[in-house]
Amino acid sequence: MPASELPWLDPGQPPLAAIRSSSSLKLLLTDGKDRGRGSLNSFITLKAHGELSYGARMPRGPRLDGPGVLHHLMVRGIEHRAIFQDELDRRDFVARLATLTMTGAWEVYAWALMPNHLHLLVRTGRRPLGRTMGSLLGGYAGAFNRRHRRRGHLFQNRFRSVVVEEEPYLLELVRYIHLNPLRAGLVHDLHALEAYPWSGHSVLLGRQSQPWQAVDTVLGQFGRRVGEARRHYRRFVVEGVDKGRRPDLTGGGLRRSAGGWEGVAALGRGRERWAFDERVLGSGPFVERLLAEVAPAPDLGPARAWRALSHIRAQLAASFAVSEAELTRGSRRRAVAAARAAVGVVAVDGLGLPVTRVARALGVTPMPLARSLSRGRQLLTVLRLKVQALVRSGLEQDK
Repeated sequence: MPASELPWLDPGQPPLAAIRSSSSLKLLLTDGKDRGRGSLNSFITLKAHGELSYGARMPRGPRLDGPGVLHHLMVRGIEHRAIFQDELDRRDFVARLATLTMTGAWEVYAWALMPNHLHLLVRTGRRPLGRTMGSLLGGYAGAFNRRHRRRGHLFQNRFRSVVVEEEPYLLELVRYIHLNPLRAGLVHDLHALEAYPWSGHSVLLGRQSQPWQAVDTVLGQFGRRVGEARRHYRRFVVEGVDKGRRPDLTGGGLRRSAGGWEGVAALGRGRERWAFDERVLGSGPFVERLLAEVAPAPDLGPARAWRALSHIRAQLAASFAVSEAELTRGSRRRAVAAARAAVGVVAVDGLGLPVTRVARALGVTPMPLARSLSRGRQLLTVLRLKVQALVRSGLEQDK
């Protein structure tokens, strides 16, 4: 099928053969190693005249949701009261969290239970976020009230969700969330933090087992072998201790990236346009793109999602000039690895399928696939392939 007939390409898309010769694509088709995460301000680019402009603060809107969206979720007790009174409460909450995760509602990358609040870092699946959180919080609150013979609301208002730009914020938020018990004085030092049973930090370091936590996705960012990855992750967390409470990690587009309203006010007005939104942690362009493209999760059952993925896999195999057999047998050839990363992005971000099962379907283990997703997103951007367009194409072929 010629490039001009590929429905998931942007209008005016140049032939893929021409794109493959571009320097940007050559970089993405090489070894795919991490070439540096960059600073939190890496998305703020000054033009030659050295100025940035900024738009008006956007009012709070409805939740941004869709399959494969990365969320930092925060829940607080009403009037700052305790939401966990004993170990039985915590175990009950973790069991409910595990059940929802193992049924494919989301993938959990980081979590921390505090006396009067909690943090979760999740990537949503096909199930709408509000419905999942309703099941989690509603079920837990009812059990809590019965156990402690109380009535009324347990949680303050609705939960807070901030959509996160994966690069460079995913790892920053993993570290920020897992350092919460130390900052709050629940543990005295980093050694005690590694044994704290009510966060994902001890799971990443192998001190406790929670099969539902997406360990491979996080550790895959730090190394190819588990031992090596854990050493690098531990060092990364140690380096974050002196960074404090990090108000820049709680949403607001460029406002947060620039270090608060004071940082934005210090920026001059220029020609660049940036967006602010309390529901988003990311660069201005990411906020604008997200608001333009985010859509409700498609109403898919698992069977239809996998059938759609088989059509999408065939499309992307043809686009990258590789065979489907190579794509599903773990080939390390560069073009195959690039195509597999792209398929993984569509499966996880577009169809909300779990990384572990997608990896198995593509003939690889979860860690390398999870590590390749960031590169796959870059690759799709370079090729101007839109995830939602690919999903629509796959669903149409499944009719």
